[in-house]
Amino acid sequence: MDHASQRERLRQTFDSVAVAYQGARPEYPEALYAELLSLTGVRPGADVLCEVGAASGKATLPLARLGFTITCVELGAALAAEAGRNLAAFPKVTVVNADFETWQPASGPESFGLVFAATAWHWIDPSVKYRKAASLLRPGGHLAFWEAVHVIPADGDPFFHEIQDVYDEIGEGVPPGSMSPTTETLPSFAAEIAATGLFSDTVVRRFQWEIRYTAESYIRLLETFSGHIAMAPWQQDRLYGEIRRRLALRPDGLVRRHWGGALHVARKS
Repeated sequence: MDHASQRERLRQTFDSVAVAYQGARPEYPEALYAELLSLTGVRPGADVLCEVGAASGKATLPLARLGFTITCVELGAALAAEAGRNLAAFPKVTVVNADFETWQPASGPESFGLVFAATAWHWIDPSVKYRKAASLLRPGGHLAFWEAVHVIPADGDPFFHEIQDVYDEIGEGVPPGSMSPTTETLPSFAAEIAATGLFSDTVVRRFQWEIRYTAESYIRLLETFSGHIAMAPWQQDRLYGEIRRRLALRPDGLVRRHWGGALHVARKS
């Protein structure tokens, strides 16, 4: 299976966990939204936003609460329905069940002040995504994307290194020589953005935050990741059983997971 086919297969797996997604996935830090608004200058009464891969509305809600008009484009039918329920209290938010690559807004081209994606941009066809985003943005509008990925700082929880023997046992271990990701080593896509010739003034800001999980809440989180969704039942049973057993040995029964995100903001040239 080529990379594009694998990406398409995996990105469609999220629809199977639509109901669990909203509660299991982490909230993004308030400081990230503050920086997003500061860098783009978008205002609720003046700018219309387009969200790429809105999922269940996790990143939409903080902006909807500020009064923004937002069109959310979501590939998965079940996720789009879940987003519709989660955002029902906000009449200025519209959820569209479509793939971003071929979707065309009723408002026409160059109608958005901000196109943004939260932990979804890497799922969009790389040969299309920047060109499509630019076509939707008004002159001087902004593209923004960020993610929430697992990072392991120097003072991070040793649990994640310790559990790797189980991942190895079930055939899902990391490649030999892989480095533990940190917020500082998260990739910058500034050069990739510049190479398109469609955007300028790219700014990258990095954020790190911590969440503590019980065994059950951590497993619920894992069950929303494409790689874990795709595991065979026996692999899931072995891994999740061992997570429960090992965390039960801890006095507080909790695991500390650090999240990192690199916010990229670029202006349409």
